[in-house]
Amino acid sequence: MQHASDNWWVSGIVVLLSLIIIFKVMAAQGGNWLYRLLISALLLFIMGAMIHEGLGLLPVAGRNGNAPLPAIIAEYFVTALLPAFFIFLFLANRQSRLPFIRRIAGLNAIDEAVGRATEMGRPVMMVPGISGLDVVTLQALSIFGYIARAVARFGNKSIIPTMDPIVTGVAEETLHDAYADAGRPELYDSGDVRYLTGQQFAFASGVAGILIRERVAASFLFGAFYAESLIFAEVGQQVGAVQVAGTTETNQIPFFIAACDYVIIGDEFYAASAYLSRDPTLLGSIVGQDYCKLLLLAIILIGIACVSLLNVPAFAHAHVLHWVVDFLKVK
Repeated sequence: MQHASDNWWVSGIVVLLSLIIIFKVMAAQGGNWLYRLLISALLLFIMGAMIHEGLGLLPVAGRNGNAPLPAIIAEYFVTALLPAFFIFLFLANRQSRLPFIRRIAGLNAIDEAVGRATEMGRPVMMVPGISGLDVVTLQALSIFGYIARAVARFGNKSIIPTMDPIVTGVAEETLHDAYADAGRPELYDSGDVRYLTGQQFAFASGVAGILIRERVAASFLFGAFYAESLIFAEVGQQVGAVQVAGTTETNQIPFFIAACDYVIIGDEFYAASAYLSRDPTLLGSIVGQDYCKLLLLAIILIGIACVSLLNVPAFAHAHVLHWVVDFLKVK
C-alpha cells in the first residue's frame, strides 16, 4: 500500500505556483502563442508529477516496472488537467461578466420577509444551528450577514440565539459589521446575540421561548440541525413567522419542508453567499465547481464506455482501453 509523501506540502506549493503561472501565461496579451502553449504544457507536466509525488502514487503505466515514458507523461497531464481546469474557470469568470445562477426562491424571499417583519413591528430571528464554529456555521453566519444588513436598512431588530461561546463572539462581530455596513451602527445591540446554553434541547426550549415572547415575524434557520429542527419550525409556524431554512443534514430537510415556507436544499446552501452578494470571486468559484462536476461526470461515462467495450471481443485487447480503465480505477 502506498502512502502520501512527507513532503506533500512542497508538492502543493509547486502545484499552486504552476497554476498561477499557467493562467498568467495564457492570459498574456501578444507574444508567440506557441511559446505560451509549450510553457503551459511543461507546467502541467510538473503539476501532474507533483500531485503524484504528494499523494505518494506511482503512475498506473509504471506500476508493473516497465513504464513507457509517453504513457507516464500522458498520465501526468491527465492528473493535472482537473485542478487546472477549475482554477482557470474560477479566474476567468472572476474577471469577466457575472455568470448566471438560477433563481433560488428561498433566498429571493429574504427581503420580503424582513420587510414584512418591519411593517408588523416585530423582530427577525436567525439561528446558526447547534454545532461549533465549523464550515457549516461559518456559511450560515455569512448568510446572516446579508440578512442583518437588510434588517438594518429597514431599521428593525435582529436576534441571534447561539449554543456555542465561540460562535457567539463571531455572531456579535457579524451583526456589528452588518449594521455598520448598512450605515446604522446605532441600532446594533450586543444583547441581540444571546448565548443560551450548551445543551441541545435546553437550547431548543430557549429558542422556542424567544419565538413566542418576542413574537418573531421572520425566522431564518441556517446551519447544522438535528432532532430539535422540528421544534424550531413548528413554534415559528405557530407564531405566524415567515420561515426560511437551510441545512446540510439531509435527515432534517423533510421536517423543514413540512413546517417552513422556504427550504434551501443541497448545494444551494453553499451557493447562497455567492447568490446574495454577487461577488465575482464567489460566483467564479461556483461556476468552476459546476464545470468540474460536468467534467467528472464525463470521465465517469468514459470509464463506463471503456469497461463495456472491453467485454466486446473485437476490443478486448485494445491497449488504450485497458490503460484508461486502469487509470480510472481506485487503488
